[in-house]
This record gives sequence, C-alpha cells and structure tokens, in this order.
Amino acid sequence: MTMTPPVIGSSRRQAPAGGMRARGARGWLSSWPEWSPLAAAAWSAVYAALGLWWTSGRGRFPFGVGPASGPAASLWAGVRVEVGAPVVAALALTGALVALSIGRAPRRASILRTALLAYAWLMTGALLVLVPDARAVVAVGYAPIFLLGAPFGWPPESYSAALPWPVVNQYLCIVGGFFWGATALASTRRARGACAACGRPAGDAGNGGDAGWSVRTTARRWGAWATLVAVVAPLPYAATRLAWVVGVPLGISDSLLRDVRSTGLMWAALGLGSVTVVGAVLTTGLVRPWGETFPRWLPLVRGRRVPPALAIAPASVVSVLVFGAGTAVIRDTLAGGLLIDDWPAKVPGLLWPLWGIALGAATLAYYYRRRGRCSRCGRP
Repeated sequence: MTMTPPVIGSSRRQAPAGGMRARGARGWLSSWPEWSPLAAAAWSAVYAALGLWWTSGRGRFPFGVGPASGPAASLWAGVRVEVGAPVVAALALTGALVALSIGRAPRRASILRTALLAYAWLMTGALLVLVPDARAVVAVGYAPIFLLGAPFGWPPESYSAALPWPVVNQYLCIVGGFFWGATALASTRRARGACAACGRPAGDAGNGGDAGWSVRTTARRWGAWATLVAVVAPLPYAATRLAWVVGVPLGISDSLLRDVRSTGLMWAALGLGSVTVVGAVLTTGLVRPWGETFPRWLPLVRGRRVPPALAIAPASVVSVLVFGAGTAVIRDTLAGGLLIDDWPAKVPGLLWPLWGIALGAATLAYYYRRRGRCSRCGRP
C-alpha cells in the first residue's frame, strides 16, 4: 500500500455554486474564532448550573461513576459528590467568565492574557484527555452492531446499557473540550499577531506566510508517516478481538473465552474489532486520492470534491476517544501488572495512545494540505 499522498495544487477562492446557503455555511465555519468563545462560555455556564444542582443533592453526579478497576474505570473513580460537584461548579463558572473575557484581554503580552490563555488550554486538556475513558470507545464500538442488527432484533441486549448517563457526560465534555480548544487556539494566534482562523503570520515570507512544517509539500511527507502509524497501530487490537469472536483464545484463557462468547462482551469484541479495521481503512483516505475526491463507484457524489470537514471532524473525535481509552488501559496495566499469559490481550491496547496521537497528526497534515486561501485574511 503506497502511503505517499498525491500532490495538492493550490486552490483558488471561488464563489460557491450553491448560492446563499453555501455562502452562509462557509461564513459560519470561517467565523469560528468569534463564536467559539461564546460556545465555550455557554457550555461552561450549563455545567456550572449542573454543578450547583448536583451540590444540592439532586440529579446523578456522573464523574467517577463506573467500575472500580479495569480500563473502563474513570480517572476520577471514588470522587464523592460532596467534593466533586462544588469543584465542577467553581471551575465551570470561572470558565464561563474566562471565555467571555479572553477576547477582550489586551493583545500585548501581559499577566492577564497569559493567565486567561493558560486556563483555556488547561480546560481543553482536562476535557479531552482526563475525562474520557474506555467506556466512550466501547459505546462507539457497539453502535454499528446495534444499528445493523436493529431490524432483526439483534443483539438481544439494549444499546442503552452501553450508553448510560456517565458515558453521555463524557461525550458532552469532549464537545466542551473542542469549544475550549478552538477558543484557546484562536486567542493564542491573536496574541502572536497571526490570523485567528488560519494561523498564518502577518508577515508573508513566501508559502503564503505558512510555517515550514505546515507547507503543503512538507505536511504531505510527515503526514504520510503519521497516517502509516495510525493505520498499523490499531491492527493488533483488532486481530485479538476478532480472534475471540471466531473462537481463538488469543491472549486469554479458554474459560474466559467461553465467558466472552456467552455474554455481551462478544458484541463489544466484534464491534470494536470491526470498527477498528474499518477505521484503519478509512484512515488511508487521509493520504489517498479518494480522500479528496469521491470515487466513481459512489452514486450521487462520484467525482465531487470531498469536503475537508467530512474527514477532519470524525478523525479528530476518534483520535480523542482512542487516546483516552489508551491511557485508561495503561493505568490498568500499571495497576495490575502485565502477565506472560495475557500480554497478547493487553499489549495491543497499550498502542492506543500512539494511535490517537498519530491519527491527530495525520488529520492535521490533511488539513494543511486541503486548506486553500483563507477567507478571513486572504493569504493563500
């Protein structure tokens, strides 16, 4: 499989053929540096209210709820609502104030701006890295199985069992993390005098003002390597889980294999293994022509340009999910040790943080290759 992506030519700024609807959609996307702080503030205000609600003893506090051990255990397992709920309320309320203030901070270097930016990046890291655990990925792995089997009443379990409120809360926190990440990124770019939308500096020294590593030709090279790692890293995990589905006890005992095949764990193994393989195939699209132009065998859209967001958005979410799940597997392995007879089952999961980082880097390279002239600053 050739991993070198095709040469990407420069794109011209053209009026969309779709009329006002296309221009409105493009305008909404290009204005993300303006609305992302408002979105982060709104998200924070909602969680501040929820924190106060949980503090009053009402509702179900979702943080730390889950198994006490294993990769599905939350990093915050054991946190009592009496302690955790007020902390959530205080952090979220502070976050709402920071999000509303960060755009008004002076552009010159100052303690205030540095503090606001630091808070925004810390919120981004906490929501995207520290909150998600393996349950979020397991729910994603279950989804295709239940979607395809729904017309046939298969599998017999309810999908709601894989999507309880604590897992839904993780997804909501990931959404908030992306809002905060966009806010922090745009504000950091403004602080250094760059375009808030594309990051290109004000001084154009060739390449449209791009830094060396973000030039299309350079991003194509390092993006190909990142894509290769992102494709290969999850395959050992898929091999072990699919082996269990067909009755091969790879990395587990025969008795545990019987338990897996007689319970809902088999559906998780089938779902996660299959989704991992499909995801690896789709990842190659980040460097292949069909990742930029729909192939001819697809009806209705054949030959049309693939919207960059169609690849960037899901790949970004998956990179966050698998990185969080991978860190949970590492925590569980460090706590329980790695035995000789179970290493084939555990080692593939230890590669997930690498998978998440590589997928994130490959997605970033894809973005650099696909982006054209900035609709805000006009730089190519």
